[in-house]
Amino acid sequence: MRKFADREFQPKSFEFNKENIKLAQKHIAKYPEGRQASAVLPLLDIAQRQHDNWLPIAAIEAVANMLSMPIMRVMEVATFYTMFNLSPVGKYHIQLCGTTPCWLRGATDIKETCKKKLNIDLGETTKDGKFSLIEVECLGACANAPMVQINDDFYEDLDAKSMTKILDDLASGKEPKKGSQMNRKSSEPL
Repeated sequence: MRKFADREFQPKSFEFNKENIKLAQKHIAKYPEGRQASAVLPLLDIAQRQHDNWLPIAAIEAVANMLSMPIMRVMEVATFYTMFNLSPVGKYHIQLCGTTPCWLRGATDIKETCKKKLNIDLGETTKDGKFSLIEVECLGACANAPMVQINDDFYEDLDAKSMTKILDDLASGKEPKKGSQMNRKSSEPL
């Protein structure tokens, strides 16, 4: 079950920085008068990116105020969509696809590799705050299963060896190869 971070982790306030206020206003301007609430998803995303990739309650309230929406309506959106993190996550937020195509092609091995290598379980963050691991539903690259999404990047056609290399690269500050780990172009056949 998804839940908000404990009170001790919740900041007392949240304000968009100048750059993000401009970006938010740009999104709001896309909608006709009286329909600005339609910008709730991009504004929540902006707030989450500004706040270390998670949404504190104060940020949800700031979005509600900016869009003149009841706070509860914005809470409903933030808690419905799993792309919004309601508590702190690691610098590298690993979302492991566990849907049938990925499962059939080895997602369980990838999950065990991550758990063993990082010494965490699903829903946990490493002690150094670098990595967090969750299992999610379909990430949309079924032909290139198994796959993970780390922050905004996809890593596909994984096996234990390639997943270990990705984790090692991230831990050492290197940028791992994105996309297919077996040099497949798009979703072409093997």
